[in-house]
Amino acid sequence: MHTALRILAFLFLSSFAFQSAQAHGPTRQKVTLTQEVAAPPAEVWAVVGNFQDMSWHPAVFSTTGAGGNDIDATRVLTLGQDGGPTLSEVLYKFSDEKMSYSYRITDVKVEVLPVTNYSSHLTVKPGANGGSLVEWRGAFYRGYPNNDPPENLNDEAAIAAVTAVYKAGLDALQKRFPGN
Repeated sequence: MHTALRILAFLFLSSFAFQSAQAHGPTRQKVTLTQEVAAPPAEVWAVVGNFQDMSWHPAVFSTTGAGGNDIDATRVLTLGQDGGPTLSEVLYKFSDEKMSYSYRITDVKVEVLPVTNYSSHLTVKPGANGGSLVEWRGAFYRGYPNNDPPENLNDEAAIAAVTAVYKAGLDALQKRFPGN
């Protein structure tokens, strides 16, 4: 009888450990993209360094906000066209000296950007031949916080969407400053 109880206890504990291992939630994802731009860092920063103006990004129809570049400044991006979907963001770090700022999304529908708990950093650094290196990086969770997410809200969808946003913005900067 002791052996039977041990086997049952082992099976129960093994089953519980297996279920616990299978029940983990989403993991934090990260994306970092960089782009060489054929303009001095100060010129590129003059375009991207105003938190209240994201007109340089082709997906952004308009930006409204308050607080300038001060910590806790806010902005609302309208995407695509007048009346298009929006996302709200708050600035939590800003340095003109380092040509860098960091922000968080405070409100976005996962149908617009399939992420949650998103934060991002945009930095302009000296690049090759007097140009700039623009780095845009973010960390986030997928749009579906539970196990077994639908395909449009899984980790891969979140990574693809953020990568596409960054690439479109960085490509637009490269085109804006084509070089000599």
